[in-house]
Amino acid sequence: MTIVCLIRHGETDWNAQGKIQGKTDIPLNEAGIQQAAQCGAHLIASEWDLIITSPLQRARRTAEIINESLELPLLEMEEFAEKHFGDAEGLTYEERALTYPDRHYPNQEDNALFAERLATGLKIINDRYPEQRVLLVSHGGVINAILGELSDGEIGSGKTRLLNACLSHIFFDKDNWIIRNYNQVSHLEKSVSQR
Repeated sequence: MTIVCLIRHGETDWNAQGKIQGKTDIPLNEAGIQQAAQCGAHLIASEWDLIITSPLQRARRTAEIINESLELPLLEMEEFAEKHFGDAEGLTYEERALTYPDRHYPNQEDNALFAERLATGLKIINDRYPEQRVLLVSHGGVINAILGELSDGEIGSGKTRLLNACLSHIFFDKDNWIIRNYNQVSHLEKSVSQR
């Protein structure tokens, strides 16, 4: 079976400030760099075949740091870039709640197109890398959307607060993706901020 470990990127300054990032290309901060290194140290204990990453620098840098331990083929897939949140990008939760209480952000990526993009990405992984073990470094919005789709809305977007550098495992079995676990953070040291 194809196994995918979904890894949320390490912390950025905007994460620490509660700002929504979306397509805004924010780098990791020091805590995020530490979190990525802890992911790599944890993942070296199991076998993986490749790393796929979102092209945004916070995800790509997380993948590169993880790969310092694993030395796997690493490739970017645009399908797993974060959702574009339009005019809400750069705003804190409080600012978004005041300005857009209905959560309809002007100029944001359409939810149906976003879901289609992610479904296409998962199909590409399953078609190109069947029976392989794949690390996929991406974003909170992406991972929550995938978890929401696979759980029929029981977890995921609007319900699950994914922590930076958390691990979630899914696998493909009998024509379906199935969630094994999600939001795992036992590999992270408590001294690193877990926002």
